Order: sequence, then C-alpha cells, then structure tokens
Amino acid sequence: MFIHLGGDTVIRSKDVVAILDHQSRGMSQDNQEFLSENSSRKKVTEISADTIKSVVVTEEQIYLSPISSLTLKRRANATVDLEEEDTGGQTGVE
Repeated sequence: MFIHLGGDTVIRSKDVVAILDHQSRGMSQDNQEFLSENSSRKKVTEISADTIKSVVVTEEQIYLSPISSLTLKRRANATVDLEEEDTGGQTGVE
C-alpha cells in the first residue's frame, strides 16, 4: 500500500523506517546531524513550500512533509490494517 506525504508525493508504506515530528528535530543533536549529513548527500526532499510538520525516513530518502506526524501515522496504520484484511493477518510487517 501507499502513503500520501503531501503535494504529489506518495511512497510505499513498507519503505517507511520512521515518521518523526519536525519539532523533535530541534530537540535532538543526533537528529540534526542525521538530517544535515543526508542533506549534503541530496537525500532530503522538501515536499512543498508549506511549513514542515514531519520528517519521513526511508532507506533511500528523507522527506520533509507539510502533514503532521500524527496524521501520517494514522495513514500508515490504516494501510497496515487494510493489508492485514487482504492477507488474512499476514502483512510481513513486524
């Protein structure tokens, strides 16, 4: 299944490693270094000019989304629920 991150950006739900609140980025030195390091490698994509509310991390890319982390989490959970219905409880997601 897929998760809409805002704008024209949609990613596969199974590719999501983490969904972080953008506010938490300011609280953690580790998060700041992680984003800075990946920005220099061109692995960070800002989805829109709107205010950044969440950071979505995948294996290949980091997305700065205008959608809140809570909303994205709900979308991801809804996707997992749908996948479980389709596969009889076997999603491959642990």
